[in-house]
Amino acid sequence: MDNILLSAALAFLITFFSIPVIIQVAKAKKLFDEPDERKVHKTVIPTLGGLGIFSGFIIACLMGVPAGLNPEFQYFVAAALVIFFLGLRDDIMILSASKKFVGQIVAAGILIKFGGVSINNMHGFLGINEIPYYASVILSFFTIIVITNSFNLIDGVDGLAGSLGFITTLIFGCYFLYVGQIMYGVLAFSLAGSTVAFLIYNFSPAKIFMGDTGSLMLGLINSILVIKFIAIAGSTTTSFPIASSPAIGFAILIIPLFDTLRVFGLRILDRRSPFSPDRTHIHHFLLDLGFSHRKIAISCVAATIGFVMIAFAMRNFDTTIIIGVQLSIALTLIGIIYYIRQRGRVTYVSSSPEAEIIKSHKILSLVSEPVEMD
Repeated sequence: MDNILLSAALAFLITFFSIPVIIQVAKAKKLFDEPDERKVHKTVIPTLGGLGIFSGFIIACLMGVPAGLNPEFQYFVAAALVIFFLGLRDDIMILSASKKFVGQIVAAGILIKFGGVSINNMHGFLGINEIPYYASVILSFFTIIVITNSFNLIDGVDGLAGSLGFITTLIFGCYFLYVGQIMYGVLAFSLAGSTVAFLIYNFSPAKIFMGDTGSLMLGLINSILVIKFIAIAGSTTTSFPIASSPAIGFAILIIPLFDTLRVFGLRILDRRSPFSPDRTHIHHFLLDLGFSHRKIAISCVAATIGFVMIAFAMRNFDTTIIIGVQLSIALTLIGIIYYIRQRGRVTYVSSSPEAEIIKSHKILSLVSEPVEMD
């Protein structure tokens, strides 16, 4: 336990004191995120906050993980380094989606082949338990890549990705601490410590963004934690077994995961690349409803806690039922938000001066002559 708490404190301190230096360097070298029509910020802001998150996280892990007891840890570090340099390159010099995808495949391959991070059992989801080796590899690749990208895609407003990363790693860390899994506890609490230090500078109005360096790192580590959580909690030999562990893991990550799968599905149905930009994420909808950045982050964290509580209360039910309930609630909530957003837009348009002109003229001239109004 001492290792875990000391790692969290060390990660916090390193990140907290490194961020101001990173901001100064980014400003001096003009490493900014430029605002455009899709982005919600109106001024240039440094994007290298992920460098501070990674520094605090990796040093704390190297100090906190007991040497020689966890040989797979070296492969976790190797995969994290791949993602770190991938994200750093993208933050400084924009990478294409295909190159980023290849880098994520490499990192996922390291975790699956050498780190033992794979899904071998569905624990009753859709009536499936043990799954064949090749199916396990494919499912593990898919899970790691989707979760890694989910935090990257939801990083759209100040404090959102960091807040979700903090609450997910905190929940995973508490479980691993309770069951005595020191290495995974150190991983989770180190990232939580780094993230909460970063949030001090990232809450609206943000002084710095985490960039792809930070968001991809959050996604990768959370993918490791959730896969290991499913395996450890689903085992009857652990001190606190949870038969429906996939449902609990899904609930912990439901906000970024559900949002990513929903947006990817809509883009594919629209015959576009899943990585093509648009404004269909949940934070875009909430912005349209007038939510501030802070309220969006707090609302998403509160929703995560709510979903986890529901899933935990239902933990003795079948895994398929629990996930089905969660998806039903999520679909209902997003449907309500979308309806209110669309209705608000109609109300806004109907109350505009242009709408009054249209109402007062049943027939409009097709020529380009101006229409004078009294």
